[in-house]
Amino acid sequence: MLKAVIIDGSAVARGLLNTVLTDGGYDVVGQAHTCAAGTALLIKFNPQIVCINRDQLEQDVPAVEAMRRQWPKALIFMVSSEFDAATVQKAHAMGINGFIVKPFNAGTVLKTIRNTVIAMVKRQQKVQEESGGPEPAARE
Repeated sequence: MLKAVIIDGSAVARGLLNTVLTDGGYDVVGQAHTCAAGTALLIKFNPQIVCINRDQLEQDVPAVEAMRRQWPKALIFMVSSEFDAATVQKAHAMGINGFIVKPFNAGTVLKTIRNTVIAMVKRQQKVQEESGGPEPAARE
């Protein structure tokens, strides 16, 4: 089961997204209202999925960039009710892997995460194939 952390200033939004993820089979290991509190949860739980509200992301860009460096394999999703081209471009430059739209549609949220996970696995497999497969110790 993949572990997830939710970072959003709105308790209601955190609760709704928590329900969607939990019902979808994800283990929501923590919720935070700031990036600083969210970073503490990442240190404690080392989640594979991080959902960050756009407001928190924009208020603490250095914290999000640090998350990207320290947890390079984690999938980071920006959560917002509005996405414009400039925001999406900036988010991609920061290493954001995907986007979750508010208000939450459970099916869409789960499909977005699932498709992002599948795309990441395919990229890793392609890199492995191009590099000649796993190291000998990993094959045993």
